[in-house]
This record gives sequence, C-alpha cells and structure tokens, in this order.
Amino acid sequence: MTSPRKTWMFSSMRSKSRPPLDEGENNFRRRLFSSFRGDRREQRSQGLDDDTDKRRTFSDGEIETNKGVFLPGEEQPDMGAMKRFSTLFSSFRGKINKDRTGKEAELPSSTELSAVEEKAKEQRYASGQFFFEYLVVVRPKKTKDGIYEPQINYQFPKKDGMVRFQKEEEEKTLKALTLFCFPEGVNWAPLTEYPSETFSFVLTDVDGTRKNGYCRRLLPDGKGARLPEAYCIISNLACFGLFSKIFDEVEKRRKISMAMIYPFMQSLRESAFPAPGNTVNIKSFIPERGTEIISLTRPTDSWLEHVDFRTLFKCLSDEEVLQVFAATVLERRIVFIAEELGTLSQVIHAVAVLLYPFIWQHTLISIVPEILIDVVMAPTPYLLGVQKSLADQVMDQTELLVVDLSEGRKETFIKCMGDEDTILPHKLKEEIKQALSAKNENSSLEELNRVVPEAFLPFFIKTVGHYSKYIVRNGKDQRGEFQRKSFCKFLESKTTRRFVKKFVQTQMFDLFIQEMEQRPASQDGTGFFDTKIAEYHKKMREKAKKH
Repeated sequence: MTSPRKTWMFSSMRSKSRPPLDEGENNFRRRLFSSFRGDRREQRSQGLDDDTDKRRTFSDGEIETNKGVFLPGEEQPDMGAMKRFSTLFSSFRGKINKDRTGKEAELPSSTELSAVEEKAKEQRYASGQFFFEYLVVVRPKKTKDGIYEPQINYQFPKKDGMVRFQKEEEEKTLKALTLFCFPEGVNWAPLTEYPSETFSFVLTDVDGTRKNGYCRRLLPDGKGARLPEAYCIISNLACFGLFSKIFDEVEKRRKISMAMIYPFMQSLRESAFPAPGNTVNIKSFIPERGTEIISLTRPTDSWLEHVDFRTLFKCLSDEEVLQVFAATVLERRIVFIAEELGTLSQVIHAVAVLLYPFIWQHTLISIVPEILIDVVMAPTPYLLGVQKSLADQVMDQTELLVVDLSEGRKETFIKCMGDEDTILPHKLKEEIKQALSAKNENSSLEELNRVVPEAFLPFFIKTVGHYSKYIVRNGKDQRGEFQRKSFCKFLESKTTRRFVKKFVQTQMFDLFIQEMEQRPASQDGTGFFDTKIAEYHKKMREKAKKH
C-alpha cells in the first residue's frame, strides 16, 4: 500500500494550513525539540570543560576524532543536540521505511567479481580510497493518492553479501537521501522545462559517521511534460568541484543511454582517489566517439576543494559577506534563503570555510528538507539553507540572521540582530574589504581561492595569532594550559580586545585551544595556521626594516 501524503510532511509551528499529524509524527517533533532544549540546559550546567570526545587533529583537510573522521564546515559527530537529532532522524527514517510498504523498482546489480577481487576492493573501500560508495537515481513517482513521491529506481553498485541489519540500515539510508534529492517533498508535477542544478549535502548517522551527498537534478531528454530525475553520489570524500565534473560525464552518458553510465562509474570506482594536487585519468568508451580519457584533478589546497566562492560573492556584496562572517564568528543562528539548491549548498559551505583555521561546531544543514523545517526552532547555533517556498516558516523565529540570496530581492537581511556591522573591529574589517578588492566579478575560481583566504586568514592572525605564547606547559610532555586572561590583555586595541573577549567564548575557539593544549610540544609551530602566523611576522619585520 502506498504511503499517505503525511508520511512526507513534517509539521512546523505554522500548522494551520497543514493536514493533521498522526501521533507518531507529533511524538517525533516533541522528542526532537525537547532534545534541543535539553542540550541547552546541559551546556549551561556543564560549561565547556568536558573535552574527552572533542579533540581534533588536522590531517589533509579533514578533522579526526576518536569517534571517526568529519569534514570542515559540517557539524561534529559528538555535539549534543545534533547527535540526538541524528539519532531521531535515523529513527524517523525507520518510520518512513515502515510506512512505505509499496514495492520499489528492481535495482540492477553490478557485475560479479571473483572472491580475490571482491576482497581487494573491500579493503580499498574500508581504507577510504574509493571515489564513492554508490550512485543512485531518484525520480518522483506518482502514487495511488495522485501525488508524486521521490523513490530510488537505480543503484550502482548493488551491494551483496550484507547481513540483515546492514541491509536494513542501507535501505533506510537510501530512502532517507530521497529527502535531500527532492527536499520540496511531494509537490511535483510533470514539466517541459527545468534547468539542471548541482548541490551537496551531508548525512550523519547515529554513531556520528557521515557521508557526503552530491546531487545533480535535471530533466531527462524527451518530448512533452515529464518528471525531473536526480543523480546522487554518496561518498566519504568532500570535493565538490571534482564530483561536479563527474556529473558532467554522467549527464553526457545519460543522454545516450542509462546503460552507458555503468561502465564509466565502474572505471571510476576502480580508480584511487588522487592526493591533493594530483590527477587521475579515467578511460571510458562512448559509441561513435571511441575511448575517451577523462582527467580529474584534485585541488592543491584540500581545505578549499569543497567550496566555490564565486556563488557567495555573486549573491552578496563584500559588505554583506562581512556581516554574515561576523555573525558566524560569534556562532549565531543563521538561515540562508534561495530558490536554487546549488546556491544554498555552495554559499553555506563557502561561509563555513571563511572561519578557517576554526571549524563550525554546530548544526549545519545546507539544504533543509520540508519534512525537517522545524529544525529552525532549535535554540542552539546553526547554519541552515532553506528554499524560498519555505521562507514564511522561518519568519516567526527571533534572534537570528535571515539572509535572502534570491535575485531581485528587496533586501538581503530579512531579519537580523542589528549589530552585525559593528561586531568586527573597524580597522580589521576595512583591511578585509581592501584585500577583497583584488577580485572582480570575472575572477576565476583559482583567483578567488587565492584572494579570499588571503583576505580573511590575516584577520585571525591579528586577533588570536598570539595564542601559542599563552599555552603554558609544566614539562615537555605535559599538556599545555591556556592563559585566557593574559591572552586577552596582550591586545592593545580596545575594539580588538572587546571582540576577542567574545570570540574566546565560542565553541570553535574553545575546541581549537583544547587541541593545541593536547598537541605534543614537539609539534608546536608546525601547523598550517602557525606557518601563516610566522610568515606574517616575518613580513612585518621586513617591512619595519625598510622604514
């Protein structure tokens, strides 16, 4: 039996126009937000002393914890409310799975492999060397109720040999990601025109493990009205530009035949993911063209490979970007509004990277599905991407920044706290604006990847770059202890000191310092941020000698 419409609806506070909720959905919402409230109470009662599970070490653009690996710009696995949110989301996926008893289309399986080949590939997969876990195709399918529900009708490869609980968990994950491929829910109808768009999202499971989702949504070739379809790649790797190019190849082959996608993805899956700055060449045969060589190059700066600054600076002026940056630095609640899913995901990831070397530690959902829109009621900090059609459901919230990214908007900041333009020290703010003037509207991605970090990284060098002088160790092998008061007093500028006193209270700074305290003394001064600090001071000394 096909699931009713309410299976895909998640009521918000503005429920007057919604169909009534069943008891299961009501319980889910109550549990979700009591969890958020409980997390706020825990923070107040416990403070920030518990650092057992919050240690981080930089490793090729990723962050490693004792719970696993997570990526810059996404929420940390063991962060209270979001961990419980992930647990509840996982249970909700189970509810979706239980409610949806209709049969799915048969999923074609991959070619069979010998035992030796299968073992070798599983070892490579376990070590994280595969480009991706699987590719799925999601399409809205008309139900008996006359609505269109997104469903998976193709998966590559089809995993065999899993035990029952593994198979059940994979099925739940696959069905859950349809929420992100078509976050609008069930409001679909056949179309004659639909622009292709690419976006990304992250799935976080109960145990804190995460998978990156890359999605391209397009209208397949044909005549008359037809439904769009979404190609979604699930991977442990974060590299938006690389997967966008892979989608170009997938789309090219889809126009010929769905069967042409398989050999390309098989070749890709058998290739090792390149190291930063390196290239991997994929051979692929296309009828009438012969064998083609597709070159996929990974950016040198791995911490920038998941972002595209062009969209951020196309949607917002430099001054507006600085106000968003200021609110993000103080870990406030921020919602971005846009029509296009690609705009939301690219802007949010770009904003998160502006914080480097610090990491956003709270909720980050680049595209909020309609069914989960009530997450805007969470009292804890967040970065959320919400489609324009759902904007009204954000407006009744207070103490947050709502940023409209839409073209032709009347105003950029629909809601704000009012102090965003005064948070950053004036002199340092002007220095960032001056550095950003080196770009223009025609700047390439490579140019922006150089200009933007050079504009924002010095801000942190000048405000907190002296942190290492105030980590005191009683012995060479002893853990350091940060002298916060002395650290703040070091700053001569009153406006800078006022900002830093607020910034040191954020979770991103607290966890950064905890990591530095725990780092062996032999590694002091060896990190990326330390290197940039040393380069800055050397430059200042050379400048002083000239004068």
